[in-house]
Amino acid sequence: MAAVIHNSPLRASGSLFGLAYGDSLGKPTEFLTVAEIEHRYGLTGPRELSGEPALVTDDTQMALAVGWALHEAPSLTPEAVEPLLRRRFLAWAISPDNNRAPGMTCLRACAELGRGLRWQDATVSGSKGCGANMRVTPVGLLDVDLDTLAGLAQLQAGLTHGHPTGLAASELTAYAVFALRGGATLPELPTLLIERARGQRRVYRKQWLGDLWQRAGVDTPEDFIARGWDECLAVLDRLTNALGEPDDGGDPCRATGEGWVAEEALATALLCAVRHADDPVGALARGATTAGDSDSIAALAGAFVGAAAGMAAWPPGWADRIEYADQLATLGAAWD
Repeated sequence: MAAVIHNSPLRASGSLFGLAYGDSLGKPTEFLTVAEIEHRYGLTGPRELSGEPALVTDDTQMALAVGWALHEAPSLTPEAVEPLLRRRFLAWAISPDNNRAPGMTCLRACAELGRGLRWQDATVSGSKGCGANMRVTPVGLLDVDLDTLAGLAQLQAGLTHGHPTGLAASELTAYAVFALRGGATLPELPTLLIERARGQRRVYRKQWLGDLWQRAGVDTPEDFIARGWDECLAVLDRLTNALGEPDDGGDPCRATGEGWVAEEALATALLCAVRHADDPVGALARGATTAGDSDSIAALAGAFVGAAAGMAAWPPGWADRIEYADQLATLGAAWD
């Protein structure tokens, strides 16, 4: 595992802006078929930001919520971070800008959090939707040990998505960003993630998750979390198999899933990022040209490519055009 490179080429900014760019390109394509997307944008998919500013979805909004909670935390402990995540999520839930087809799991959980319930009781325990990991990128940009990274990633997921696969996929997503920022290459990532998943398979982080496992009807916390890691390992196997075959240029969702659930969003975004490691905008366009959750897939693909290549990955004029540019720049600068 490579160490974090502190003189990296604005990798934190590259990752945050990449997430927002992918989110924006995927926003208008999320509910279209591939044929409809190609008819509208051509065979290569959307490659230009649209609008002044170019609008994003709840994916970027919630990633910023996580980012600000981490930025404001006096210490990176569950006791310090959970109230800040709760406050930021509730502010998002009632914001007039929360009009971008937000996920129902997030809205349901925020309604329960707003009643003051413990998060373990407020969360939607059966949901592993990609809302768990579409917002986790800021965790991967912190200079922390891997246990803290894992705890933070799972905690932010768990406030809304209590399924073990949502927790595991969120940790893997944050770990991928962390590894790339530290110098790992995109082609190395699938192997790194498989190794991480195998090593963590029966690690239940009680300090961070408390008694969440008891809502799942399993015998032990280790059995609970292993279910999530096993589903992640299964989709990572599909990713490895897909990368072992020539690229057919088609919908990446056919190989690794449509991305509505967390483990598939991770794997399909990685497929796009690895396939287009030398064409960052192409990675976003590929993620946005799917029959699945195009904005989340493209957002995560952008987070991965940006963490690997930094701000130089992206067209220079885009940073002035994306919605929430000031917040993205402030958080990026704090972590670069």
